[in-house]
Amino acid sequence: MSDFPEDLKYSAEHEWVRTGSGSSVRVGVTHYAVEQLSDIIYVSLPTVGDELSAGDSCGELESTKSVSDIFSPVSGVVTAVNETLADAPQNLNTDPYGDGWLFEVELASAAALEDLLDVDAYAELTED
Repeated sequence: MSDFPEDLKYSAEHEWVRTGSGSSVRVGVTHYAVEQLSDIIYVSLPTVGDELSAGDSCGELESTKSVSDIFSPVSGVVTAVNETLADAPQNLNTDPYGDGWLFEVELASAAALEDLLDVDAYAELTED
């Protein structure tokens, strides 16, 4: 059994995607990614209105150890960013699937979700 929410889709770069109503999705980074980085102290996010292609670097996470790119797991237009992370990047450390979400994207195509991993495939990817 994994420590990853089963209702999400995952990228090989350790981002998660939560689908909702309509064609907008919420994107974040997994608990596994947060653990690898350790304490996240700064977050750089895309801007509302940015057009992203799946795989594009669209931001950065800075920890006490290193800086890591955020990659968009889907193609589409950024419709919202989590403004609270500017003042409270620690939300990523404590609640990566809730308050630590990064941004929302209006999908260019619903088919984009088919390229993402399910929870079992992602859990397998993160096994040591």
